[in-house]
Amino acid sequence: MANTTFNGPVRSENGFQDISINSSTGAVTVNALFGATTSVTNLTTSNLVFTDQNHPTTAAINATATATATQVATGYITSTSAAATTITLPTGTALGTAIGATRGTVLELYIDNTLGASTVTIAVNTNAILSTAAADTAGSFGDLTIAAGATGIARYTIMFASATAYVFTRTA
Repeated sequence: MANTTFNGPVRSENGFQDISINSSTGAVTVNALFGATTSVTNLTTSNLVFTDQNHPTTAAINATATATATQVATGYITSTSAAATTITLPTGTALGTAIGATRGTVLELYIDNTLGASTVTIAVNTNAILSTAAADTAGSFGDLTIAAGATGIARYTIMFASATAYVFTRTA
């Protein structure tokens, strides 16, 4: 069957399946099933844009430290520190390796300091630089501090220029 493009919603009463067929044996493998209980298998991170706003795994950093690539890859870091805290991002190589980044990979990172009692400051590391927008407008896109309390949440976009280097911008 040829590729089909739809303009509008696609509906099914019995779900959707993404399959592959082995060219040698003809065996059908279900790669993804979309229905009432959706499950996805065999998902790779090559050129993957992380947009899921539900973060089932989060990381807590409550003292000045360098975040691990695994912590940043969760997409959501909390801090509840009473003291000022600096979180240094991992190197481009470490983060790129952890998420299988390639040129064009994008990762959204939320820093939640709503339960903290002092400011959190973000610092970049080797092979990680502020984007041009962040450098040009330090008071918004380049704002690396997150206040404590009700307004203490920030979203940063990490965009990979290669498998081992990224640019960093505050987007909310």
